[in-house]
Amino acid sequence: MNDRLPHEKGFHVSWDQLHRDARALAWRLDGTAWRAVLAVTRGGLVPAMIVARELDIRTIDTISVKSYKGVGSDAGQGQLQVLKKPDDALMGDGEGILVIDDLVDSGRTLELIREMYPKAHFGTVYAKPKGKPMVQSYVTEVSQDTWIFFPWDMALQYVQPYRGED
Repeated sequence: MNDRLPHEKGFHVSWDQLHRDARALAWRLDGTAWRAVLAVTRGGLVPAMIVARELDIRTIDTISVKSYKGVGSDAGQGQLQVLKKPDDALMGDGEGILVIDDLVDSGRTLELIREMYPKAHFGTVYAKPKGKPMVQSYVTEVSQDTWIFFPWDMALQYVQPYRGED
């Protein structure tokens, strides 16, 4: 039996914490003349903006990858589809490009992007063990079974206590 409450394996990230962690990622990436930032939508948009600002990178593009669940025997496997690609002339083989996302979980999305841009540098703010081999730079590692609650997924509101009453 699992005595853990739903919030106890969660990692709640505030806007302030995300900003600090994205700036820390930028500091780790400093020292290279990056040509552009490629933000992985949607979660990578905010960290990519912060990294681009900190490193004074003015060229930013996006890539959107969606996972579709199959039917029948494929039901547990999400097939990846690129919905929006960045400018081919900008990207080339990825040399000098920073690919930024909020989190690497299983690594499947970044693996697909790496196939497209093998010379790009991949950075995330947060990394889980299964996905870590897909990134060269990250700030915070969390366990594979931890759910990260990002600020854009949260609302400030009153909640009942898990145990007891007010």
